[in-house]
Amino acid sequence: MQLKHKIVALGIFPLVLAIAAICALVISLNNKLGDQQAQLIEDSILVSKRAELKNYVAMAQSLIAPLYKDGQGDEHAKQKVLDELRKLSFGVNGYFFVYDRQGRSLMHARQAELVGKDLMDMRDPHGLLVIQALLKSAQSGEGFQRYAWNKPSSGQVTEKLAYVELLEQWGWMIGTGIYLEDVERATQQARDEVANGIRKTMVSIAVVALVAVLFVFASGMTLNLSEHRLADTKLQRLNQRIVSLQEEERSRVSRELHDGISQVLVSIKYQLELAGILLDSGEARGASILKEATLRLGEAIGEVRSISHGLRSSLLDTLGLPAAIGQLSEEFKQRSGLTVTFEANEFECLLDEGVPISLFRIVQEALSNIERHALAKNVSITLYGTKQSVRLTIVDDGIGFNVAKVERRHSGIGLRNIRERVEHFGGELQLVSIPGRSELDITIPMSMPCTEI
Repeated sequence: MQLKHKIVALGIFPLVLAIAAICALVISLNNKLGDQQAQLIEDSILVSKRAELKNYVAMAQSLIAPLYKDGQGDEHAKQKVLDELRKLSFGVNGYFFVYDRQGRSLMHARQAELVGKDLMDMRDPHGLLVIQALLKSAQSGEGFQRYAWNKPSSGQVTEKLAYVELLEQWGWMIGTGIYLEDVERATQQARDEVANGIRKTMVSIAVVALVAVLFVFASGMTLNLSEHRLADTKLQRLNQRIVSLQEEERSRVSRELHDGISQVLVSIKYQLELAGILLDSGEARGASILKEATLRLGEAIGEVRSISHGLRSSLLDTLGLPAAIGQLSEEFKQRSGLTVTFEANEFECLLDEGVPISLFRIVQEALSNIERHALAKNVSITLYGTKQSVRLTIVDDGIGFNVAKVERRHSGIGLRNIRERVEHFGGELQLVSIPGRSELDITIPMSMPCTEI
């Protein structure tokens, strides 16, 4: 098998396996989701039906309450209650029923043939002893029971939810129920929708998979050695583009911090100062608090400006690279407590676009590495421009490190970023490190000759 065919096979087979795994996962998750959705729908409907059944039974009890309380259990009162309950109905299949504690049917509004019969041992198609289960539910106070019962309007055995309560004085169980065909329809509809969604998803995945396989096949057939070189070139351009985008974003954030937050804080500072002046003629404590707040706002303003400068030095655009590196060195000296010296000759030249910011970032990265790892006491930075190039040297007296080992590990982005920046502009980088001295020496050629002043 030729190399290009192997490449195509290596590209297609994992893709097919991945698509098959995705399909299996989609089917599994969708089925699970369908079951959960159906269960949620069923639970939601049952909650409303339970509340509805409770309301019906409460309504029936309020209707028979005078006879139940005042009749004292005489046969006339009981018969009157049964007659009243027989008349009550809601919908086509909504009715009431009454049983005594021995399971004998006293009243059934839709199935008169059951009245007077002992139904204690009657089972539904699932084997449930219905009347016993209803009595047990009523005695426990839970009241609800689900079972299968003959639906009067259709004559079919259908799932039913009943709610029952005991009339303790008479030893009766009164209740009503709702058939659950609509619950079954709703849950089945949810499952059908999920199944339909799975089918559509599978079709979509199949189309995407076919396109992907054809694309991989076509791409693999056109691979050759020149494309490898082209890929390397594109990768270098992409890396440089990423660096450029990072710089653009830092510049944008810097402008927003400087022109937005800083101005707002300055405005607040002036307002608090004015309030302090006005309060000086009144209570001294208020003026003292306002003055303290003013000092804190001044510190916040300084911090915002420091962040802005860290993102992109304004001196870099106004006074040039030497001034920006000089300010960076001074700030690093004040922050770290190290002895930092900076030397630069005055030179005039048009640096290539991106060179000043790259050298500035290199100094930032180098100083950050020295502060974190070197345990140095002294740092020296020199920047010299000649007719042909600009040279940047950074030296510290820290503990040193193994250059080859660090570069071989490709750990972090510090040295790697420095090297990529230098190589992008065709420069040279030399890095030497021993205990007591680490030196970073960078030379970048200029397309426009520089004139040393």
